Amino acid sequence: MIETLLIIEDEKLLGSELSRHYRQSGWEVALANNLSEARELLLKKKVEPLLILSDMNLPDGNALDFMEKIKKDISYTDAAKDGTGKTMPGAYAEWLFLTGYGNVPDSVRALRLGAYDFLEKPCDLDRLDLIVASAARSASIQRRVADQTKHRHRRYSPDAYVGHSQQAQGIRQLLAKLTQVPFSALIIGGESGTGKGLAARILHYGGSRAQQPMIEVNCAALPRELLESELFGHEPGAFTGAAGRHRGLLEQADGGTLFMDEIGEMPLDLQAKLLKVIEDHKVRRLGGEKEIQVDVQIVAASNRDLEKMAQDGSFRADLYHRLSVFKLILPPLREAVEDLDELVPLFVAEYNAKAGRQVKDIPDTVWNKLKAHYWPGNVRELRNVIERCVLFSDGPTFPGQWLQLPGQPAVEALQTEQGIWLPLDGSMALDDMDCFIIKTALERADNNLTAAARALGATRETLRYRVRKYNLKTAD
Repeated sequence: MIETLLIIEDEKLLGSELSRHYRQSGWEVALANNLSEARELLLKKKVEPLLILSDMNLPDGNALDFMEKIKKDISYTDAAKDGTGKTMPGAYAEWLFLTGYGNVPDSVRALRLGAYDFLEKPCDLDRLDLIVASAARSASIQRRVADQTKHRHRRYSPDAYVGHSQQAQGIRQLLAKLTQVPFSALIIGGESGTGKGLAARILHYGGSRAQQPMIEVNCAALPRELLESELFGHEPGAFTGAAGRHRGLLEQADGGTLFMDEIGEMPLDLQAKLLKVIEDHKVRRLGGEKEIQVDVQIVAASNRDLEKMAQDGSFRADLYHRLSVFKLILPPLREAVEDLDELVPLFVAEYNAKAGRQVKDIPDTVWNKLKAHYWPGNVRELRNVIERCVLFSDGPTFPGQWLQLPGQPAVEALQTEQGIWLPLDGSMALDDMDCFIIKTALERADNNLTAAARALGATRETLRYRVRKYNLKTAD
């Protein structure tokens, strides 16, 4: 991919020489003789350079002032195009400054504003090439991060919480409000599988910390000692096996969000340490002597009632009250069954794309079974059910026999000329199996009782008794 280099230089000879050199090196070069031309290229002609190489003092102003203002203008333009009202990262470019009158205050200000380097003229061309290559690598990495942030922002907007039920609409409205405020901590409650992880990602990628890291940890998945080390980090020799320094998750999430799933399973002594970090905004690694400043937004989730746990002493009340700045309780799927109308086609389309299937038609019998189910596993269970059915599909019709919902017939009894196959998962009662076998044998024997008894290896009297029991018809 050919990247663009913008050169801002009022010395025509130097500008032409730099343009020729970098075109030969594979760059697409845009040349501006002053700041006005540069502004037109960036804002009106929408040139998106990977790198900007600029003289410091130009006929119509100082390049540092121009850099500071143009970054704000590009961010504002992108926010308007995005339509969210948020400032989105513009097309990232690194800035290099060349000046014949270098001084310390200018160099300090350039670096403070985010310039990659500040060089004095005349600059050796080989040295400049090395710095340009390094700056280009840095800009490419930053641009990829910005692109990923934009993608996640679109993917995890409040609309990602799908459903037209009153409960779903209320959750979406609350999520939209929460992404607009800089909250320090929040609790997400709800049964397992209701979408607590999705809600946490919406809050992070839709909020002001979207460009910073989101770190996730499941407090129930790690033993106490490992959880402490993972959260707070450790210094070499802090415990047996601690060979090197480890930055904890709280440090890694600095500036961003730490999503703590199943926080109700965290030991009480670690809860006290976590509370201190939240209150003081400082963390101390295991075996460390100094405290490290951190700015972390905590999103805690649990499928247990943390308020009740705080009352009975199994969860620290002070930590609960510190975390519950806001509370977001996600409803179970059985209380919003109408959301199946949107969720099922969404998951069908997702697994069609992943597995190359073409499922389009969902029979009424399937819809009836889906809406009659209790959904103890909520949306996670629904996703798994849809995945299984789509993967086992043979055509455009949704294969209802693979729903396998507890309390409903999982797989219809199948028969061929050689035998009969019955589900053994408890979805079909023993008497129903018995009746189905006898009815099938009679049909194959043209309702001849003697022939059916012979096929089943039973006496005629035994079969007659069962025929009467199940109210079946025979020819004799």
